[in-house]
Amino acid sequence: MTADSAAAPRLARKPLRATATIELVSLTVLLLNIAIGNAQQIAALFGPVHGIAWLFGVLATWRDRQRSTGAALRAVIPGIGGLLALRALERTGTQPAPDAVAGAR
Repeated sequence: MTADSAAAPRLARKPLRATATIELVSLTVLLLNIAIGNAQQIAALFGPVHGIAWLFGVLATWRDRQRSTGAALRAVIPGIGGLLALRALERTGTQPAPDAVAGAR
């Protein structure tokens, strides 16, 4: 595996990384808004942002070629699903191929 091939999935997941961060931050703002006083303007702004970020995260995970069923299911969890899916995808990308493990024995 060359450095270029290792960097390719990481670059392809850059939008998922950004979306997962936006999803988590927007959920945090919405929960703080509820705890502090429930301002309708904040909810009207961050609600759709959170929903779009969540949907984009789910779609970006499902489009990833190295996704597993577990990563796709994690992406559906609102709020932290994008980060959980990204973590699962990164683990999948760092594990050696089954052929490489069998050949090493």
